[in-house]
Amino acid sequence: MFVDDVLFIAFPYVAVVLLVVVSLYRYYTDRFSYSSFSSQFLEGKALFWGSVPWHYGILIILLAHVVALLWPSGWSDLIADPTRLLVLEMIGLSLALAALLGLTLLLLRRLRSARIMAVTSTMDWVLLIVLLTQVALGFWVALFYRWGSDWYMFTAVPWLTSLATFSPETTYVTSLPWVVKLHMLSGFVIAAIFPFTRLVHIVTVPITYLWRPYQVVIWNRRSGGG
Repeated sequence: MFVDDVLFIAFPYVAVVLLVVVSLYRYYTDRFSYSSFSSQFLEGKALFWGSVPWHYGILIILLAHVVALLWPSGWSDLIADPTRLLVLEMIGLSLALAALLGLTLLLLRRLRSARIMAVTSTMDWVLLIVLLTQVALGFWVALFYRWGSDWYMFTAVPWLTSLATFSPETTYVTSLPWVVKLHMLSGFVIAAIFPFTRLVHIVTVPITYLWRPYQVVIWNRRSGGG
């Protein structure tokens, strides 16, 4: 079907091309923009209570997705036991809820503070809305379409693998409920807008500290009565 080919073949490839090409272009032409542009100095309390559950929740969930994608045999062994599967499902649901509440608090923080609103760009709002939508969809899927830790292995994983090997096969995902399909496509929406937002700071790990020369700091102090 043409629409399925556009959504589940063409769009993912376009999103990945934008992610790579624009990220590299921005890095080499405007490297100083690779920053989170933290607003912590404007307000810190709400930032803490929103940022902590958001970051811990989303990072662990992403890690689980990546492990299942890159190591499907090991993941299958892990969830083969019904008890382990149930525990993973409960943990995933709890982390999704934590991420959703944390991101909601971060969004409300910006809406309630005039000082933070003044330094919030249009792309910041776009990013927050897209992330909130994606996390809400993920929580909905985890709550109403149970055992995703299992059926993810037979739908999203082979679909993503087929895209990576340039032999796209949409039949793995096109028959899924629309909420699940929106959740999958939203991931590529985030990839497409990634290089245009402050999210780029997550790829700038300061590893050059390991080999840069030592800094020599000299204190100059005026003598008394000078």
